[in-house]
Amino acid sequence: MSRTMIQAAVTMNQLQNKLDVIGNNLANSQTTGYKNRQANFSSLLFQQMNNLTDPRNAEGRLTPDGLRIGTGAKLGAINSNMQLGALQNTDRALDTALLDASHLYQVQVIENGVTETRYTRDGAFYLSPVNNNQQVMLTNSDGNPVLGINGPIVINEGFDDITLLPNGEIRVTRGATTEIAGRVAVVEAVRPHLLEATGENLFRLPNVAELGFNIAEIIQPVGENEQILKGGTLEASNVDMSQEMSELIMTQRAYQSNARTISMSDQMLGLINQLR
Repeated sequence: MSRTMIQAAVTMNQLQNKLDVIGNNLANSQTTGYKNRQANFSSLLFQQMNNLTDPRNAEGRLTPDGLRIGTGAKLGAINSNMQLGALQNTDRALDTALLDASHLYQVQVIENGVTETRYTRDGAFYLSPVNNNQQVMLTNSDGNPVLGINGPIVINEGFDDITLLPNGEIRVTRGATTEIAGRVAVVEAVRPHLLEATGENLFRLPNVAELGFNIAEIIQPVGENEQILKGGTLEASNVDMSQEMSELIMTQRAYQSNARTISMSDQMLGLINQLR
C-alpha cells in the first residue's frame, strides 16, 4: 500500500471518531445541562525530506527547508465546552440551575459494586422514598443520590412544602414551622478539561496520580453562603445546532476527500501495473 493511501486511511478512521462526537452533541441538544464536546486533531509522525541543497533556494523562503511527509492525523483530545447554557423557567420546586459555569452537582453512583462520586450540571431533582417510606432522599433522574455536605440528603416525611434556596439549602415547611433539612454540596471544577465523561450526563475524576495532580487542584468545594443556584429553573444544553451542522458538513467533506484519495491512488497503481 502506498504512503498516500496509508495517510488517507488513518485520517478517515479519526474523522469517523469526530463524526461520532458531533452525532452525540446533536443527540443531546435537548438534554438538561449537557455540555458540548469538541474534537481536536493533532498530526502524527512525519518524515523530514531535505531535498533542497542549493543555498540559493533559501533566498526569500519563509517556510522551513525541505518537505514533510506525514502519516495522517489523529484525534488529539475531546474537550467539553463548559459555557453556561440558556436558563429555562419550569416553576417546579426541585428544578435548579447552577449560575456559575464551573460549578457542578455531586451524585453518588454505584457501578460494579463500587461507590463513586460523579459530577453533573443537570439540576432536575426528585424525591425517592427510603426507610419504609418514612423518609425521602434527594436523587437525580436516574435515582442516584444527590450529595449534600454530609452525604446523601435524606428528609423526614410529612412536610407540606420544599424549596431549594439560592445558597443550596433545602427548606421544608411542616405546618407553621420551617426548617433547613440539608444543603446541596456544589463543587467548582478548577480544571474542567481533566474531567472524564462517563455517559448519562455525568463526569468523573481521572486517575489524578497519573496526571501529576491532586484532587484539590481539579475540584474544590464552594462556599456555604454563596448564591450558587436558581430554583424553578433548568439549564438547557449549550449545543449550538448551526455550528454542529457546519462541523458535520466539513467533517463529511474531509472524509470524502480522503476516501477519494484512496480511490485515486488505487487507480494510479493500476495504471502503473499496466505499463509494459
